[in-house]
Amino acid sequence: METMKRKNTKNKLPRMAVEIAGLQLKNPVMPASGTFGYGEEYAPYLDLNRLGAIVTKGLSLKPKAGNNTPRICETVSGMLNAIGLQNVGVDAFIKHKLPFLEPIDAPVIVNFFGNTKEEYGEVAARLDEVPGVAALEMNISCPNVKHGGIIFGTDACAAGEVVSLVRKRTGKPLIVKLTPNVTDIRVTARAVEDAGADAISLINTLTGMAVDVKTRKPRLANTIGGLSGPAIRPIAVRLVHQVVQTVKVPVIGIGGISRAMDALEFLIVGARAVQVGTANFVDPNAMATIIDGLEEFCQNEGIEDINELVGTLEL
Repeated sequence: METMKRKNTKNKLPRMAVEIAGLQLKNPVMPASGTFGYGEEYAPYLDLNRLGAIVTKGLSLKPKAGNNTPRICETVSGMLNAIGLQNVGVDAFIKHKLPFLEPIDAPVIVNFFGNTKEEYGEVAARLDEVPGVAALEMNISCPNVKHGGIIFGTDACAAGEVVSLVRKRTGKPLIVKLTPNVTDIRVTARAVEDAGADAISLINTLTGMAVDVKTRKPRLANTIGGLSGPAIRPIAVRLVHQVVQTVKVPVIGIGGISRAMDALEFLIVGARAVQVGTANFVDPNAMATIIDGLEEFCQNEGIEDINELVGTLEL
């Protein structure tokens, strides 16, 4: 791949806008679902208008209480969570949560999930009718109770089937979020692309466990949780690289991003945008700092448009 020539643009602001599945984002940085509530929770600490997009906490057809506590614990370079997808339900979100987001100058991407294919389709259909929702992000890491408790995201055929059903229920841009807990993520990526996904986001958390050695009990009430944070970033970068080489739809990179340099790794391997998760708990203003850092990097490197960086990995 031809090396980019450095330009003298240190006094010129770089273009930071990106496009994902028809969505125009002012920059490539957005929160990862489940780490940002419904947006309002972070408003006192962060100017939400600075974000490329706002990604909400995952929604289900009916309200969900989540798992018993403790359901979060810190680990070396990361954290484990077993929240259990607690949420207010799609109808309450539309009525009580979305109005706060409507004046914000950033597209609202609503994450959602279901226990069955039919539930996925129904949630998507209800959100499809809402003007304030710019796009949907579909979490396919949830139990499929009609298929013996398997997980949609770990079975490529099941993933393709549920995405195909949802595709018929919504005309909004559809982003499908993949789990890394599979043998070959490229197989799932191809299946969801073929089924109608407009973009793919990855990775969701890795399955992990921690033990309190004094009590000899798991540190989470659920025993097993999802590992996130800087510890998983090299794995996430590798998987994003592989999926970018496999599909034609845009890819959004997720996993352990806490600095601009972390985000740049994902862009260079081919992601069009990134999501920031665990870092928001450490520093509620983390995404603004990352946006500033990306802009500064482009200025220092003479890059006029951040899209020039996408897919520039040299092998």
